[in-house]
Amino acid sequence: MATKGVGMANKGPSYGMSRQVQDKIDSKYDPDLEQILVEWINRQCGSGVGRPEPGKLGFQAWLKDGCVLSELINSLYAGDKPVKKIQSSSMAFKQMEQISQFLKAAESYGVTKTDMFQTVDLWEGKDLAAVQRTLSALGSLAVTKDEGTYNGDPNWFFKKAQENKRDFSDEQLKAGKNVIGLQMGSNKGASQEGMSYGRPRQIL
Repeated sequence: MATKGVGMANKGPSYGMSRQVQDKIDSKYDPDLEQILVEWINRQCGSGVGRPEPGKLGFQAWLKDGCVLSELINSLYAGDKPVKKIQSSSMAFKQMEQISQFLKAAESYGVTKTDMFQTVDLWEGKDLAAVQRTLSALGSLAVTKDEGTYNGDPNWFFKKAQENKRDFSDEQLKAGKNVIGLQMGSNKGASQEGMSYGRPRQIL
């Protein structure tokens, strides 16, 4: 049975539809973004986290046990670290547990659910573009929060739009309820008069 890359030993080659789907997912993986993320994680966590082999499989192997990711999220906190225990393990369930600790911490840091990858996306290499998306969202948040914990070039990530809080008084809110938005439309004076459904067309 042919095996494919790191961590895919139990899967044969994909054919047909699943192959097309996988190719489409793979095409979203961005090698340039990979370089930025590797550089950022190294600056953020120090050289102790090492560097991956270039390419998608190297990137996956580097992050797969969840330790580098946990170091990364912890480095964005000045005080109490969200991931209390970072332990490298060769056991699959321990690695997945470490990844899910990172995901939980990233969510409480502010990464939205839609920007989150699933554990299998990384661990089984199902969607490494989603992993990149999560890490980019995390970088953007770190730049935007500007808490002094971000180590890297601020231009690597987009600043997120800050929430624009507006406080309205009760009177203003009540007044707003009486206005019907134009997008709701209006049927003033509209009727079905003159409309003909199912009537045969007269041919003269």
